Amino acid sequence: MIKVGIVGASGYAGMVLTQILLEHPEVEIVWLMATENSGGKSVADLYPHLTGVADFIYLTMDEYDNVYQKVDLIFLALPHGAAMDFVPKAIAAGKKVIDLGADYRFNDNEVFKKWYGLSHADEKYIKQAIFGLPELYREKIKGANLVGNPGCYPTASILAIAPLIKNNLIDPDSIIVDAKSGISGAGRAATHKTHFCERNDGIEAYSVVNHRHMGEIEYQVSRIAGNPIHVTFVPHLVPMDRGILVTIYAKGKQMADGKQLTALFKEFYKGEKFIRIFEDKLPNTKYVAGTNYCDIAVQVNEATGQIIVLSAIDNLVKGAAGQAVQNMNIMFALPEETALKKAAIYP
Repeated sequence: MIKVGIVGASGYAGMVLTQILLEHPEVEIVWLMATENSGGKSVADLYPHLTGVADFIYLTMDEYDNVYQKVDLIFLALPHGAAMDFVPKAIAAGKKVIDLGADYRFNDNEVFKKWYGLSHADEKYIKQAIFGLPELYREKIKGANLVGNPGCYPTASILAIAPLIKNNLIDPDSIIVDAKSGISGAGRAATHKTHFCERNDGIEAYSVVNHRHMGEIEYQVSRIAGNPIHVTFVPHLVPMDRGILVTIYAKGKQMADGKQLTALFKEFYKGEKFIRIFEDKLPNTKYVAGTNYCDIAVQVNEATGQIIVLSAIDNLVKGAAGQAVQNMNIMFALPEETALKKAAIYP
């Protein structure tokens, strides 16, 4: 059995991660850890739907030194800037770490500082971290001790762009990413932005030119291309609980039709257990709710030569906890779909 602990287990991503791991046949959850506000409370206190399912009491952060040695793998589900305080000690002790936050998604401190406004305190391990997008970096993930789990918007966006960039089919300066997310992507803490009266019956763009996930998308797409690429990324909050739908527009370098590109996408993701390429229908967040799937469809506006790619994921599963478990399965040489093969919650 793989013994695991979760730091930051009381947030939405940590809660979903707990649910998935409780159903994992090869995992034992040893401890769950939360902030002072939640420390000492039971899982059921915060999430009544887990009453009788998860009987853990949340530890507080100051107990980390007493328990990190008891597990094989530590999941970190923390705000940016916090994970770097936990990682060095765990890695030095021979533990594996999967960070669901932003601290280890870049291998370059200067890029991290540009997008997050602080200098990374862990110069050693930031350079060693592997970006945890299995469909692109599976072989590196297999031997990794530290994985930086991708963000939700970047997961849906990079998976949709990668085949086009890898095959040099689009003008890289023309990429526009129009993304829409459910409110759970903003976290559980109540804010003015997530207030019911502010969000219900409305849709709103935010961080139109400087969203941090734009940096993550650019960083990874540039790695695929082998040269710097900049994208236009505009996120929106929509009045639903979960799900992300990304629509990507890019100018094709040569005329192609939708069927040709669909065949290319199918070949690019051949054998991938969690990528579904649609041919006769379009992605819908309902089709992926509660699952680790990424649904993709590609079409072409023949009048303009514009390539349009649509990509849908559950932001809390493939965009966070599910992908983290997928990475864990790879790191421990388990079947990749273990505890993740399930149909959407539908309707």
